[in-house]
Amino acid sequence: MQQFSFLEFFAGGGMARLGLGDSWRCLLANDVDPQKCAAYRANFGGEDLIEADIAALGLSDLPDERADLAWGSFPCQDLSLAGARGGIHAKRSGAFFGFRRLVEQLHTAGRAPHIVALENVAGMMTSNGGRDFAVVIQSLAALDYRVTAMIFDARAFTPQSRPRLFILGFGPAAAPAIAEAPTSEKLAPPGLMAALNHLPPKAREQWFWLAPQPLLRRNIRLADIIDWEAADWHSPKQTKALVDMMSGSQRASIDAITRSGARRAGGGFRRTRVENGKSVQRFEARFDGLAGCLRTPAGGSSRQVVIAIEGGKVRTRLISPREAARLMGLREDYILPDSATAALKLCGDGVCAPLVQWLGETIFAPALPRRARKARKAA
Repeated sequence: MQQFSFLEFFAGGGMARLGLGDSWRCLLANDVDPQKCAAYRANFGGEDLIEADIAALGLSDLPDERADLAWGSFPCQDLSLAGARGGIHAKRSGAFFGFRRLVEQLHTAGRAPHIVALENVAGMMTSNGGRDFAVVIQSLAALDYRVTAMIFDARAFTPQSRPRLFILGFGPAAAPAIAEAPTSEKLAPPGLMAALNHLPPKAREQWFWLAPQPLLRRNIRLADIIDWEAADWHSPKQTKALVDMMSGSQRASIDAITRSGARRAGGGFRRTRVENGKSVQRFEARFDGLAGCLRTPAGGSSRQVVIAIEGGKVRTRLISPREAARLMGLREDYILPDSATAALKLCGDGVCAPLVQWLGETIFAPALPRRARKARKAA
């Protein structure tokens, strides 16, 4: 079967590869993190993987074949609202420029990927007043890519609230489906609309709105993916301490669910809030069938807590690596790192695999040059 081809930069554990599936062939994968690379090899083999800083790669390291897609989920730490927001020129998120340099070299060599896909946190829209977003858009427009961006949320595919910014570039031979405007503010929030004001004229001329938009098709809830029979639940004292950290309204919600006898699962985080001029640590949970957005386990408060209510009883524990993997849409046979910290970091840094599958089937494949589509159809 003829397959579309792709390059996977900042590959992590290969979640973009997993999402694209068998209709796509990996020409090259790259990541600098040894533990993520080990997970990549465990699941996909190491034949296509280069473990190195992207800044050390050059044109000679890239395949001679022109790729249909170049994927890049570059580091978000300097762009996230939860971070120090050093911006795209800071050390970690500045890895984008290594990606840009490689695409520029491929463009000069006459084998630029037909599509470029970049994924990052929604905070990138407003980082540096929207100017960091403009840098990325301008970089692609300068290489003759028509560009667009939207917020897509994993909640349409898995029981996790995980809005992410997707910036897509389409080369001259690609034909994406175009719309006059996005259909909802969730896809194009005010921060994105404001960031467009920073685009220079050429980049603005290359801008368009994408027509395909995901519909909510998630059919499972958080309660369906947690391990109710796990052995590592907190002690009653630990659970009470967490519940006591809740606001009055949240405790009332817990009490109401408990009295109803319903079986419900929620996810929560410890957060520091300012109340009456003082910093107060709160435990905040949700019971809408979704987990909160997975984060990397950089600190104790960043690991999500599972709250299970059943038979009038409340139990709590830390989310497990396998549960985190399910929230990212990873298969049950996906091999996670042995270390819980490494496994949670891999998931927290990753991209939702079913969302990538939707992108591949609905946006990328139909937009690719006719020669690729004909070859695949004839196979």
